[in-house]
Amino acid sequence: MKYFSLFDQSRCPNILRYLYRLILWIKQDFCRVYSMFLRPAVTNPIKHNTFGHSRNRLTLFILTSLVIHHTSCMAEQPVSGLRLEIRSFVTDMVSRHGYDAHELEDAFIQTNFRPEILKLISTPASAISWDEYRKRFVNMQRIKGGVDFWNKYAADLERARKIYGVPEEIIVAIIGIETSYGSSTGNYRVMDALTTLAFDFPRRADYFREELENYLLLAREQKFGLLDIKGSYAGAIGVPQFMPGSYRRYAVDFNNDGKIDLSRSAVDAIGSIGNYLKEYGWEAGKPVAIRAQAGSQNLQEFLDTDIKPLHSVWKLRQAGITPLDPVADDTLSALLELNSQGKRQLWLGFKNFYVITRYNRSTFYAMSVFELARAIHTARSSYSADR
Repeated sequence: MKYFSLFDQSRCPNILRYLYRLILWIKQDFCRVYSMFLRPAVTNPIKHNTFGHSRNRLTLFILTSLVIHHTSCMAEQPVSGLRLEIRSFVTDMVSRHGYDAHELEDAFIQTNFRPEILKLISTPASAISWDEYRKRFVNMQRIKGGVDFWNKYAADLERARKIYGVPEEIIVAIIGIETSYGSSTGNYRVMDALTTLAFDFPRRADYFREELENYLLLAREQKFGLLDIKGSYAGAIGVPQFMPGSYRRYAVDFNNDGKIDLSRSAVDAIGSIGNYLKEYGWEAGKPVAIRAQAGSQNLQEFLDTDIKPLHSVWKLRQAGITPLDPVADDTLSALLELNSQGKRQLWLGFKNFYVITRYNRSTFYAMSVFELARAIHTARSSYSADR
């Protein structure tokens, strides 16, 4: 389904009514039209229906006039075939960013509405249990893939750690969860995905219109075709699955080849993830999360707060919540609760855990990154020790 209609009634108000009448007329006189234009010329002019001949000529004249009328209407209004809200968006891009209206019109005319995207984005990850979510990402395939990826890009990952302060295993785990180390970056045209969500997903329309605007600007800055880039159903791009706004703000040319290419360059992806996390406040050398335990007291006071770390470890200790690993009492944390195999798990999430949720605002996601990172680090260390 395309994002334009053949006739726009708001700009050409009478065209559909005329066309409907014409179709009825042609249907009534189809045999005569067929005889006039498709069959061989009649050999006996005396038997030829002159009224039908004239009426067929009149039908052809009206049809031609309608085509001319529609063509002139389209010429006067270069974006007349697009939906009203998309016309407004195009006008805004032209006035604020100097785009050519015909160029954007052409791109939107070739853009497809993808209804399955609306279903996918409306299904929350929290609809499944933590155990199910964890199995998708923290498994032997991704652990082995993470070790291989780390070995292949060891120098680049080390350089990112030194520049941005983000451990190699965290960057590797994010790439592993996002795209299986670059092997699955998405099959949706980004233009299709963002347009569908910007104009047919009211709950977050403002966000996706902003991302659509950023995508158009990104394409101009990076000199790629609007319809050439593929990504996720949400419009995320490349190895690290950056949204267009993040691409423009945080992506870096980490391989120093003169361009930023998150779709094909794993090295650019490594540096860009490191830069992203640093910009959101990653604290080098600080913990991400640790296990905790508590008695049977009511913990709701702490569990109801935002995932942002607001409580000092000392305050939590006073409430009977004990960290299972050493951590300074003045460290701010958030109390997290996960259910695994029918049992409650308590965790303390620190600033770096919160920073990971800025990449994907889900406790399940951040915990999967953390656990996969630890598993990859342990597996690689064991492999190195055995050699």
